[in-house]
Amino acid sequence: MLFKLPLAFISGMRVKSITETTAIVRIKHKWINQNPFKSMFWAAQGMAAEMATGVLVMKAIKASNKKVSMLVSHQEADFFKKATGKILFTCCGGNQIKEAIQKSIETGEGQIVRLTSKGENEDGIIVSSFLFEWSLKVKK
Repeated sequence: MLFKLPLAFISGMRVKSITETTAIVRIKHKWINQNPFKSMFWAAQGMAAEMATGVLVMKAIKASNKKVSMLVSHQEADFFKKATGKILFTCCGGNQIKEAIQKSIETGEGQIVRLTSKGENEDGIIVSSFLFEWSLKVKK
């Protein structure tokens, strides 16, 4: 991660686990990723939330054995509580991604998949929720 995504590495973001259907990314509130209000900056949360969706997309693309372009085409976020301590961002959209890639293979057209990544603090309280629309298209 240090060489491919240096900002993610420096912020303390790490992929905690990944399966075919679910990815969990951890980020810890610290001085380098905080805002003036002593909580985690929204962009640091967004980076971890996007990673939880993006690693699932990359895993599904690799499993398809096809060349697939991927691009975030839209993003929305909601914030519910100050993010402090360790935050786990979880995305459970692996099956949706697999279906979108398969449909793109069959039709040759790009597909949009909407994936949600929810950030939960150490007390199990959701602090933020991000929606990412990924555009996926099999390359010819």
